[in-house]
Amino acid sequence: MGNALRFLYGHCCKPSAAGDSDSLGPHGVSAATVGVSALAQDLFSFEITSKVPEGLSNHVASSRKAQANWYRKLLVAWRESNPPPKTPEEASRLVVQTLKRHHKADVEGLLAFYGLPLPHTLVETTAEVPVALPQGVVFEFHTLPVDARAVADGDTVTVYVSTSDPRESCLVPQEVQIAALERSEARAHRDYARADALHKSIVDAGYRVIPVHNEEVLARKYRIRLRGIDAPEGGMPYGKEAKEVLAKIVRRKRLRVLVYVEDQYGRWELMLKRGMAWHYTAECRLC
Repeated sequence: MGNALRFLYGHCCKPSAAGDSDSLGPHGVSAATVGVSALAQDLFSFEITSKVPEGLSNHVASSRKAQANWYRKLLVAWRESNPPPKTPEEASRLVVQTLKRHHKADVEGLLAFYGLPLPHTLVETTAEVPVALPQGVVFEFHTLPVDARAVADGDTVTVYVSTSDPRESCLVPQEVQIAALERSEARAHRDYARADALHKSIVDAGYRVIPVHNEEVLARKYRIRLRGIDAPEGGMPYGKEAKEVLAKIVRRKRLRVLVYVEDQYGRWELMLKRGMAWHYTAECRLC
């Protein structure tokens, strides 16, 4: 199960030098980038399988029955957190607070398993002023590298967001998680026909497994439209040019997307700084 979960963690960060290896947890990923997501995926996998991760017993002394009790508590705490932890420090505080009545050595072993900060390294936090987003923004997300072929026209593009993102990891349907795990296992056994059938069910649910840096990433599909502009269609004057300009802007880029509203077609509006399109002041809603 542990090997099958690796691709769910997103593209792993490899050490850039020999000395960097000390900062990597047992999952082989950087504690500063994917440790939080690895914990989130293990929690939601536990919800489906009731199994704790392989290898955890190498870091803690308690039995697997006790470990399962931890994951039940952490799963509840994770779901009730609003928003869920996004940084290693936030994840560590959630673990420490949730398991405060358990043995200190076990808690520290669990944190070490994910490469998360130990309690004595955490500093007291003060109330921070949240970074203000533009008025009307519902939430934001960061995409995987954009395929230029996903640009439909000068104001519409399809993007994918890794489910290793803390927000997305909470939203993946159980049937998609199960299909992703079974697909990974099918490919490991060279049963490509079954793997393809499972991937079709994943795609039909609005997700896709995408290769990124020699890793397979489970990602959610978003079809988005630029907010406040209306580009010409492909058959209209300058339609082809508008599409080409947008494709050049987003090609192979990881985008920060500001989401304003979901329209009746399931597409998302966003704001970018550039583009070839007509601009108007009224709020953009598709009909």
